[in-house]
Amino acid sequence: MKRVLIGPLLHLLFRPWVRGAENVPAEGAAILAGNHVAVIDSFFLPLVLDREIVFIGKSEYFTGRGIKGRLTAGFMRGVGTIPVDRGGGKASEAALNTGLKRLREGGLFGIYPEGTRSPDGRLYRGKTGVARLALESGAPVIPVVMIGTDKAQPLGQRLPRPQRIGVVIGEPLDFSRYAGMENDRFILRSVTDEIMYALMSLSGQEYVDVYAATQKARIARGHPAVAGDVDDHLPTAPGGRPAPDVQVPVPPEDDSAAQ
Repeated sequence: MKRVLIGPLLHLLFRPWVRGAENVPAEGAAILAGNHVAVIDSFFLPLVLDREIVFIGKSEYFTGRGIKGRLTAGFMRGVGTIPVDRGGGKASEAALNTGLKRLREGGLFGIYPEGTRSPDGRLYRGKTGVARLALESGAPVIPVVMIGTDKAQPLGQRLPRPQRIGVVIGEPLDFSRYAGMENDRFILRSVTDEIMYALMSLSGQEYVDVYAATQKARIARGHPAVAGDVDDHLPTAPGGRPAPDVQVPVPPEDDSAAQ
C-alpha cells in the first residue's frame, strides 16, 4: 500500500528513466548489485521494476524520532527495505543470511557492494559479501547503476531536490563456474572485482581501489585524498585492469522512454 502511495509522488517529482529493464528476469532469484551514491538510491530501483525487490538498510533508518524519523521509516518500508543491525560483530552474517533467504524463495535481492555510500561520487572497492552471496545461492548478479541521485541528494542533505533520476541495468553475470568455491578468498575477490568492473562500465564513474568506509574515515580525520591519489594518475579499474572509456549515461531524448 505504501509503495502505491509513494510511487506516483516520486514519478511526478523525479521523472525516472530506465535503460535495460529487460535484463531483470520475469521470475526466479537474482542479485541486483548497485553503486551507492545517495540514500534515495533504494527508492528508485523498485519504482522502475515490475517485480518486488528487497534491500537491507541500517536499523537507524527505522528508529528516528519526530516527523522526519517517521517519514524516513515509512519510505524505507514502502520500498521494501529490511532493517538490519550493522553495528555488531555478526552484522555481515545477518545481512548475508537475509539475502540468502530471499534468493532461496526465488525473489530479487538488492545489495550495494561498496558497503556504504560513496563520499564523493566515485566508485570504491567492493566488499566480497556480494560474491559469497552469488556463489552460495547460485543466483545471477545483475549490475545496476543510479544516475543523478547524488545530485538530487548530496551527502549530508536530508531531503532530495526534484530532478530527473536514471537507472541503468546491465546484463546478468553468471558465476556458476565458481560453484562450491565460496570459501576461496581469491575467487571471492575476483568475482567482486568483475561485478565492480561492470558497475564502472555502466556508470562512467572513476574507480578508487580503496574501501569507501576507509575513505570516509580519512575525510573525518582531515585527510580527504586517498593515499597515492594524484592528479596525473592513470585511471584504473577493479582488478588492476585499464579503465573503460565510458561516459556517464544521460536521459533518453524521447521522454516516452521514461518510466
